Amino acid sequence: MGTTVFERQRPAASVISHALSSTVASVFWRDDLPPELRPDRPTVSGAHRADLVIVGGGYTGLWTALLATERDPDARIVVVEAQRVGWAASGRNGGFCEASLTHGHENGQARWPNEMPTLKRLGLENLDAIEAAESRYGMDFHFERTGMLAPAVEPHEVEWLQEWAAEGEDGVVYLDQAEAQASVHSPTYLAAVWEKRTCGMVHPARLAAELARVCEERGVQIFERSRVTGLETPGTSGVTVVTDRGRVDASRAVLATNVFPSLIKRNRLMTVPVYDYVLMTEPLSDEQLASIGWRDRQGIGDLANQFHYYRISKDNRILFGGYDAIYHYGRKVRPEYENRPESFEKLASHFFTTFPQLEGLHFTHKWAGAIDTSTQFTAFFGTARDRSVAYAAGFTGLGVGSTRFAGEVMLDLLDGAATERTELEMVRKRPLPFPPEPAAAIGINATRWSLNRADHNQGRRNLLLKTLDALGLGFDS
Repeated sequence: MGTTVFERQRPAASVISHALSSTVASVFWRDDLPPELRPDRPTVSGAHRADLVIVGGGYTGLWTALLATERDPDARIVVVEAQRVGWAASGRNGGFCEASLTHGHENGQARWPNEMPTLKRLGLENLDAIEAAESRYGMDFHFERTGMLAPAVEPHEVEWLQEWAAEGEDGVVYLDQAEAQASVHSPTYLAAVWEKRTCGMVHPARLAAELARVCEERGVQIFERSRVTGLETPGTSGVTVVTDRGRVDASRAVLATNVFPSLIKRNRLMTVPVYDYVLMTEPLSDEQLASIGWRDRQGIGDLANQFHYYRISKDNRILFGGYDAIYHYGRKVRPEYENRPESFEKLASHFFTTFPQLEGLHFTHKWAGAIDTSTQFTAFFGTARDRSVAYAAGFTGLGVGSTRFAGEVMLDLLDGAATERTELEMVRKRPLPFPPEPAAAIGINATRWSLNRADHNQGRRNLLLKTLDALGLGFDS
């Protein structure tokens, strides 16, 4: 096999060790929240009654709650969260808020080609609504409609970009090597495509916290530190969410638990948790900012199977994550999986390959989290218990924007409404489940090995990857 630019232009070990010498294992976004955006909320104690109970205090649950108040301002709505609002993926992600509801055009085109014009329109409308939410509700989650830059860092990727740009999509701009490096000063860039309209940057934890604040202002009751232990349908109608210290009886329920084991048994093989790792730098000085350009502040994601994503924060830090995607046997989600020194060292090495002019910069924060991956690489939807329960899961790392769309879909499903959203094949049909262990671990790790091999072999996919593609089980890191 060949090598990648990150192996050919590896920085000195001393550069990496210096950069990581004072890094703390903590989620920057949550540390950055002001005290007023992280109030201490009560736990569920005793019995409560609601019209709608939502399990999960991340984006999916909070958008659903907010949208439900729009549909029925008088409804009694309760959100139950096992930890703290925005504690899991919603407070840990990179803050890329994309219009795509299908994990990119290529994935959607391969699965739902006839629906792609509708899905693209709905996705852009959804992103517009998220952008407008700041002024509509008086929120501040640092939204910037910057678009997304996709650089080629290997010669074979340049042709992919040229084919992409040749499709003539509105707002897609091709940059040759000189133009790409003028936009963002990385010596690794050979060309780039800039999608100008389809992505915005957000402060992830502020988005979750602001959603919770506005929900509470509109009468939603949010309980934290209340682990749900069961979902019961005791009579002919209604549902009971049972927690470790109490319960909530409601007419309807929404499950927004994403990466965590579903309360509906048949959904427990529908997702697997894959761990992703992230670094955050100290704020860049004016001189350091000038050395990298990046004046348009786009989100950046390269084209490899094992890809990196990076962006610049409001206070001019660089978040750099991705590449390693680690699955642990048994679909387990555990705090100890977040500590993986080799992943953080690899990210630091790749960072200084990308921006060698920033040598000497420190990383202040390192963290990790689990992504809920589905076999169709984007969210799936459904109902249970005689349509008294709706669920969405499987966002596969691209859920910041599409969680709001999922909220609309689940409310439509609970209402029994035939809408443009509920008529979508993507909504009506369930993807294939992952197999049980040990087949899941064997298949996922063989796929990851194959993706790494393809990145080292000019993108050529082996028989396993081609077979998965043909079955609609494509997989990226």
